[in-house]
Amino acid sequence: MKRDYYEILGVGREASQEEIKKAYRRLALKYHPDRNQGSRDSEEKFKEVVEAYSVLSDPEKRRTYDLYGHQGLEGRFDFQSNWGDFFTGFDDIISSFFGFGRKESSRERGDDIWVEAELSLEEAAMGVEKEVEIERWSLCEHCGGSGAEPGSGMKKCPMCGGTGKVIEGHLFVRFSRTCPKCGGKGFVPKERCKVCGGSGFVRQRKKMKVRIPAGIDDGSRLVLRGEGDIGKNGGPRGDLYVVMRVKKHQVFTREGSNLYMNLKIDYLTAILGGKVNLKDLYGENFTLEISGGTQPGTVIRVRKRGMPEMREKSKGDLFVKIYVEIPRKLSRKEREYLQKLKSLKEGERLFN
Repeated sequence: MKRDYYEILGVGREASQEEIKKAYRRLALKYHPDRNQGSRDSEEKFKEVVEAYSVLSDPEKRRTYDLYGHQGLEGRFDFQSNWGDFFTGFDDIISSFFGFGRKESSRERGDDIWVEAELSLEEAAMGVEKEVEIERWSLCEHCGGSGAEPGSGMKKCPMCGGTGKVIEGHLFVRFSRTCPKCGGKGFVPKERCKVCGGSGFVRQRKKMKVRIPAGIDDGSRLVLRGEGDIGKNGGPRGDLYVVMRVKKHQVFTREGSNLYMNLKIDYLTAILGGKVNLKDLYGENFTLEISGGTQPGTVIRVRKRGMPEMREKSKGDLFVKIYVEIPRKLSRKEREYLQKLKSLKEGERLFN
């Protein structure tokens, strides 16, 4: 037994044509075969929605249905014979609101392109201009993007008959898609372009300079709008994404805006203290103060000698981890002095 058409669309019998159309659009989108591939239940519901709308959207059919129900429509309206005409309107509605049907042959944005840029830690810290090389789709200059050999012209597409779309399906489930032969244009070259083979597009290499800001981190990406592949049917180009790959440094490691380094000092400096001259990542000299009695593993913080913080004018800090180097061999005098120092320390323990 057939369900009530008003119940299928979820509207009352007093619903206006605008309310019926609105309900239909919502349900057609929900159960459309393109959105529910392989779902038998959605296919059946989609057929119900389409049939209900075909009746309630037509004033004469709706009046008959309101008076006599489903039986009143039998024999008076042949849905099968009129189905093709109905789908012309149906396809227009789908394409207008959901992006199916004729809209498939409209302007399409080009694909995005992803490339990597390798830089040193110094370059990441100070900013640099890098050159990247990309390969992207562009219009064929030989044929101007038409796909036809100059002077040969175009002809109507034999597959779609010039409409730019093909209709697929049967009975209640029918929908259109872009013609695969002409790509929705409705016409094809009489003679294919010798350069692009009839596609209208060619792959081209291009070198571009990219300004990389100071403080950028490994894995960060910069976006160059409109530098990707060209779009179809006059659509805009996609974007170019440049992903940063910062090489490992021999001295410094990075964590956010801070830098870390290891420093070996001799045991006497660790015991007595002293000064050590160093260079930071930017090549600037600075003096590190070592306090007497510094223990192995001590970390000394040097402010404002780390990485720049992007979008800010400040810098992170530099952390220096101390390693005390114990000599494997001593000179004769060094050994004598250390023996005296050892005897002195043992004497102090003896008398204390």
